[in-house]
Amino acid sequence: MRKLPAFLYGLTAYAVFFVTILYAIGFVAGILVPKTIDTGPIVPISEALIVNVLLMSLFAIQHSVMARPRFKAWWTQFVPVAIERSTFVLFASLVLLLLFWQWRPIPTVLWHVDDPQIANALFGLGVFGWVLVFLSTFMINHFELFGLHQVVNHLAGRNMPPVRFKTPMLYKLVRHPIYLGFIIAFWATPTMTFGHLLFAAVTTSYIFVGIALEERDLVTVFGDEYRRYRQRVAMIVPFLR
Repeated sequence: MRKLPAFLYGLTAYAVFFVTILYAIGFVAGILVPKTIDTGPIVPISEALIVNVLLMSLFAIQHSVMARPRFKAWWTQFVPVAIERSTFVLFASLVLLLLFWQWRPIPTVLWHVDDPQIANALFGLGVFGWVLVFLSTFMINHFELFGLHQVVNHLAGRNMPPVRFKTPMLYKLVRHPIYLGFIIAFWATPTMTFGHLLFAAVTTSYIFVGIALEERDLVTVFGDEYRRYRQRVAMIVPFLR
């Protein structure tokens, strides 16, 4: 693929991702965006459950299938290697935007914290979860994770460096700090509606499925080095092996 179009494509995919993740923060936290997890037309609960589960399942399938090495080997017969990661990021972002658009709120309140100090603490904990997500991506390679590193190297005529195993900073405490950040962000809220609970429960379940699939691939790539890492470092909760 020509270098400049590939770079512009990767840049566009990253921009779409960045807008999507910012919207996701507002969607889950219920702030600053036109449609949140608890706003929108109210429909019968059966319809809301079916639509919402289908939307989350679509994301889970897209994310899981496109991340697998076997799919990548097939996919890169048609999509240039330089933009493979950007394409994955773009598809994931578009599916998430579809979820935000078509999400059906279920506003029945399961719990609400009236004490302003505790409510603010829970809101702050949710914000901390999102901060943890971003920090964790930069501790490895944020721009490679979201496809920019690949298209920049392609533009410069450089090959991507070999994949190597590294465990910087938070990765010495837990194997998946990004997923830990998402779990905190999804569950830490002063007002938990049934719709929010559904979102948090299904996405958390998918996170653990995703971890199982991801770690299987990591063992394939890094072998005993990753097995030893898995034995000495907790998966999600620090110090809990």
